[in-house]
Amino acid sequence: MEVIPVDLVGLAAVIMGISVVLVPVIGLTARYALKPIVGVIARSLETRGTEESVQIVERRLELLEQQLEDVQGSLSRLVEVSEFDARLRAGGAGALPGAQDAGPADAESEGP
Repeated sequence: MEVIPVDLVGLAAVIMGISVVLVPVIGLTARYALKPIVGVIARSLETRGTEESVQIVERRLELLEQQLEDVQGSLSRLVEVSEFDARLRAGGAGALPGAQDAGPADAESEGP
């Protein structure tokens, strides 16, 4: 078997000449072939991110609503306490619950 010498300069020239034509062709083919696939992947990732962000916003809104209800309950209790305190400071007969039951007759019978 006889070994044929290889002309490296000629081989490199042929590879470079073919590459000048084939690289743009391969690039354009890949762009048009892969663009729909990349678009589908991007849309699916975008949709998943949107769904997750909507769930997060809904959860935060639920927590804010719960905190608002707690604040409203605390405010109504504070108003009731303030009104009760104002009645106590006024010193009226009806200031305390059940104070209307204890009339003057009850006060005389509890004497010394």
